[in-house]
Amino acid sequence: MESSELVTCNTTDKLREQLIEGKSLNAFEHICTVNENNVATVKGDTRRNMRLNHLWHRATFVIIIFGDDDHLLIQKRSNQKDYFPSSYDPTPGGVVEFGESYKENVKRELLEEMNINIEKNPHKRLFSFKYENDIVRCWGDLWEVKYKGLLKDIRLQESEVEEVLHLSISAVKNMILNNRDDWMPDGLYALELYLQYLHDIKFERNLIGVDFDSYKLRPKIEAVFFDCDDCLYFDNWNVASQLTNKIDEWCMNHGLKSGEAYQLYKKYGTALRGLITEGYLPNCEQAIDKYLEEVHDIPIHSLMKQDVELRSMLLNMNPSIPKYIFTASVRHHAQRCLEALGIQDLFIDIIDVKACDLATKHSKEAFLAAMKIGNVTNPQACILLDDSISNIDAAHSVGWRSVLVGSIARDCKSKITSQFAEHQVERIHDLPTVYPEWFNTD
Repeated sequence: MESSELVTCNTTDKLREQLIEGKSLNAFEHICTVNENNVATVKGDTRRNMRLNHLWHRATFVIIIFGDDDHLLIQKRSNQKDYFPSSYDPTPGGVVEFGESYKENVKRELLEEMNINIEKNPHKRLFSFKYENDIVRCWGDLWEVKYKGLLKDIRLQESEVEEVLHLSISAVKNMILNNRDDWMPDGLYALELYLQYLHDIKFERNLIGVDFDSYKLRPKIEAVFFDCDDCLYFDNWNVASQLTNKIDEWCMNHGLKSGEAYQLYKKYGTALRGLITEGYLPNCEQAIDKYLEEVHDIPIHSLMKQDVELRSMLLNMNPSIPKYIFTASVRHHAQRCLEALGIQDLFIDIIDVKACDLATKHSKEAFLAAMKIGNVTNPQACILLDDSISNIDAAHSVGWRSVLVGSIARDCKSKITSQFAEHQVERIHDLPTVYPEWFNTD
């Protein structure tokens, strides 16, 4: 439902009249107003002025767990409320008063509205978040309280709460699905953030760099980019070694010493770019194509075999998520690898070094080119699966998400990891263990 519709449905003429006249519930309560960056204003303002003038303010949102960890206490708001009266609230809480901390507000609101004393129940702060629509602008603070008391001990503040429901998370989701208009939109957003947070914790997602003072929903994945060599398959770097030897052989045939190709790779990101930059290879399509064909002329089909497990995993992946090969190599080499593995029909396209205008995957340009080919505009909607820490770092620099595949470096055989990867898996086949939401569960 569009935010403009929310105004029609919930900000009734009667309530607006009550706000203007100062007759709405707690109209002159002195509240904590803030700027858009959650910095408190010097004097605060009244709840009435906050509603009428669409002011930024602070509010608390509380997940109340009762019984099993997947069962919540849900409020139905009183019809006297000035904001979404008679609506369901999955995250009870309230507007923070002037001079009041988030924790003090959580403690006061739950005690007043439901007779729940958080000091007698396990509780913790999870994160803050920013929420805005045509009716409300708030900086919310999400808390989790595990209520250990009895339902009969809950006493409702009638002016604030009409009833409390004890529901499983799945039942709440079904109710929302059937009639989203019955629910508070900011409460729904807070619940979505909470479920994302739980999912990340459950699957041990790397949360380094996540700002828990401004927590956000991640966008839906619009494209997954798979590296090819040493990622889709792993053969103890046999293919990679043969490619390195081919490049070294080509370079020695054109006046360079053994090992200089690797030095060019380290300096320029690819030997190809180094050869062009230092004048060993003409920067023309014919010469480049001939070079790429010669250095990739290895017997791929005799070096690897079909991977039935990999094919099954890819086929089980949600078909609505586009899959691309994103390689620093050349298209015909990647195509041979896919054919040998038996997965050539499972990707939309191959994005190779030529498609990226010879830019190395260590560079921003390659990732921007891949986004353009994949028709994705939001970097956070892209995810890279790669065995190279340098590529993972480059992906992070342009806002991509990533998974590091493998745990041993090719050159020194030491353990590798990346602070920027959301996950690290030993094999590409392990993807369902860290992203089960991408796969069919039937």
